[in-house]
Amino acid sequence: MSHDEIKTEAIKVLCGEYQKYNDIAPELYERFDIKRGLRNQDGTGVLAGVTGICNVHGYLINEGEKEPIEGELIYRGINIKEIIQGCQKQQRFGFEETAYLLIFGVLPTKSQLEYFQTLMCLFRELPDNFFEDMILKAPSNNIMNKLARSVLALYSYDHQAEDSSLEMEISKSLRLISRLSHIMVKAYQVKKSHFDGGSMILHPLLEGQSIAESILSLLRPDRQFTKEEALLLDTCMMLHAEHGGGNNSTFTCRVLTSSGTDAYSAYAGAIGSLKGPKHGGANIKVIQMLEQIKSHVHNWEDEEEIAAFLRQIINRQAGDRSGLIYGMGHAVYTKSDPRAKILKESAITLAKNTEFEPEFRLLEAVEKLTPMIFAQLKGTDKPICANVDLYSGLVYKMLGIPEDLFTPLFACSRMAGWSAHRMEEMTSSGKIIRPAYKAVSKVRGYIPLEER
Repeated sequence: MSHDEIKTEAIKVLCGEYQKYNDIAPELYERFDIKRGLRNQDGTGVLAGVTGICNVHGYLINEGEKEPIEGELIYRGINIKEIIQGCQKQQRFGFEETAYLLIFGVLPTKSQLEYFQTLMCLFRELPDNFFEDMILKAPSNNIMNKLARSVLALYSYDHQAEDSSLEMEISKSLRLISRLSHIMVKAYQVKKSHFDGGSMILHPLLEGQSIAESILSLLRPDRQFTKEEALLLDTCMMLHAEHGGGNNSTFTCRVLTSSGTDAYSAYAGAIGSLKGPKHGGANIKVIQMLEQIKSHVHNWEDEEEIAAFLRQIINRQAGDRSGLIYGMGHAVYTKSDPRAKILKESAITLAKNTEFEPEFRLLEAVEKLTPMIFAQLKGTDKPICANVDLYSGLVYKMLGIPEDLFTPLFACSRMAGWSAHRMEEMTSSGKIIRPAYKAVSKVRGYIPLEER
């Protein structure tokens, strides 16, 4: 046998050993009233802290029972719909304004916003030799992995990396919010050349562009895009900028922050969390699921045929065999996800009379049919709504953004929220986050090696 074959066989044997001695009986969670996923039996989250940054409102507790309501997403007391509508009325970019609001707690004045936008443009440049040493010479086939590694690497380029004063924390957060999308596009260009056999096209930054404009300008070979396209990407980034302290990546950032670790470690950890298909990676899963539906459903307008395939997915007979309809359901939202509603409106406007309209209608059918099918198969009346991932992938696809960047774009947007929560954790909590686990292993004595 070759060395590789020996190692492969050894790992199989060790996996068998692990499985023999590492079984936790599911009934133990109920016996000890364990809050799996830090959630209560009714699906509500276990309270782990207080925050003034964001309110994710998806249900009411009425006489001890969870009552579904239309979802609301509120940044610093202001409904996200109002923020987006305010920017759309004036046809201006709002992500930078949203980042300012989340971090500082107040909407900027016109002069403050102009100054902030100028500052963010200045911060977008990467440190000297960073691209060559950290991205070009160390390509990654996964851009989320590259973002996490790059954020950790920035520690080495920051002479005040361990300075956790408010002044330095704000400086680090603004630099990362501005730089992350620049790193993302460059990492994608290197990945495309190194792994995909494509051409690596590296454009210089242009002054005065918003982050959304900069992404499209750096990404497209001819640098051409319409203002409408950039505004739509900007809207996506505003919707993804923040989602409360309880979502997995933000909680990860707060847990790491509570230990006293540096900013780069905390933000890299949040990126690692967001990468997961149960969190930020779900938007890619939706597109993959859509492709499977397209290839197995002959008549995309036949709801019965679509429903039959969705049943197969839920029964783990099709799709990725997870039993999940990606883009459907949410831990907090019940009747509706406000982000999904806003993106859906944008998606139909962009898709109308184009090659993408049939795909949009197919996703609409998934949204319509999934709750009924779940009710039939699972015997539950729990409301299931479309979440932001159902339509975000299609919007990105229509904007010509490659699938490799769907989740990284989410990370570039969420850096604003992570920054706000890290600073709030540092300035208001002061205690390391340390939940408990119930130990269930039986006491036993040590057996000498020769007696085993």
